[in-house]
Amino acid sequence: MTARLLAGVDVAVDASLATHLDRHGRLPPLRTPGERAGMLDTLDRSGLLGRGGAGFPAGRKMRTVAAGSKRGARPVVLANGCEGEPASRKDTVLLTRAPHLVLDGIQTAAMMVGADEAHLVVQRGSATSTAVRHAVSERARTDAVCVTVHELPHRYVASEESALVQWLNGGEAKPAFTPPRPFERGVAGRPTLVNNVETLAHLALLARHGAEWFRRVGDPDEPGTLLVSVAGPPDVRRVIEVPTGTTVGDLLTRAGCDPTAAQAVLVGGYFGTWLPTGLALHTPLSHRGLRAVGGALGAGIVAALPRSSCGVTETARVAAYLAAESAGQCGPCINGLPAIADALRRLARGPWDERLAPALDRWLAVVNGRGACRHPDGATRFVASALATFSDDVTAHRSGRPCAASGTPGWLPLPSARQAEPGWR
Repeated sequence: MTARLLAGVDVAVDASLATHLDRHGRLPPLRTPGERAGMLDTLDRSGLLGRGGAGFPAGRKMRTVAAGSKRGARPVVLANGCEGEPASRKDTVLLTRAPHLVLDGIQTAAMMVGADEAHLVVQRGSATSTAVRHAVSERARTDAVCVTVHELPHRYVASEESALVQWLNGGEAKPAFTPPRPFERGVAGRPTLVNNVETLAHLALLARHGAEWFRRVGDPDEPGTLLVSVAGPPDVRRVIEVPTGTTVGDLLTRAGCDPTAAQAVLVGGYFGTWLPTGLALHTPLSHRGLRAVGGALGAGIVAALPRSSCGVTETARVAAYLAAESAGQCGPCINGLPAIADALRRLARGPWDERLAPALDRWLAVVNGRGACRHPDGATRFVASALATFSDDVTAHRSGRPCAASGTPGWLPLPSARQAEPGWR
């Protein structure tokens, strides 16, 4: 059995504290400096990489924040469960089915870095908020560090770590110019440990079972399991837990998809990369494996596009969404992303002006790497990979012969008009 985070919860969803304790037992205490140092060593030896997208070593980040405590500033722990990526469901599944595992991870992290304050941020108006607030109330009298639950605006870039910190400090939920990074000066100016909730849930299991247990599954260089949001033909949309290093093809098969019915695979979400199916199916789900083919794990999303959908149309839809969701803090977002989105819209729907082809290439090159945050980089990476992967369809659209699927309804998920929020607070 490879399930660890979701072990036992697929068949009977009971997220109560009593069931959690029956399943996992109580969290080992970390009262003494020796116990905390030992847990830091365990985290280092485990090889756990952050599950929020960047894949940064969890132990190194933890030690950096803990060093701030030694300099006299009490750190803060910030758990990111916002999941602003429309194609992602993994954090929602984890927080609704195993919220106490995340809360255990928050407590462990707080003890390890010497924090006396912790925050858990989720998306405003989501079912996740109800689940985590109930879980926090169940353990309010027993937790060493109080966890405050916050609801963030429903915006794509709002869940970036500097945006979270800025929002908790009373500002707008927009990415801030860095440095300083949150681990240097974050919430209330204090060193802040920002971790995705999946990372913290793994930490809770590590505290119970140790580094050797954690390393028993997965890629030896990037051990453990991953939660992946999977979508694909015939009509599969689910979250599945697999060992790192599992190939994309094996993942899709385990999730109940038909890999042979996919024309391309999107890996990493809307800041990710489209890959040709033949290449994607044999690619391992690891940072190293995906980098080798120009991809990234990103938000932990694998979407196999059915042959009945149009890759050009899907890319145009998402590009328009990303352009509208920018924080509007720099020229690449204010001018570049809308221009790219408009060119793709005209490519997908017509009328196409052949002068747009070199202009689109130029905009992609100019926007990339010049933004105030990473939003334009992610958007251009997504679009550039689509133009390469769907090159035949692009050629057909440019010549006025769009594919038969170009008029089909959108397949990739995007927020509805009801979910969209105009503000940043």
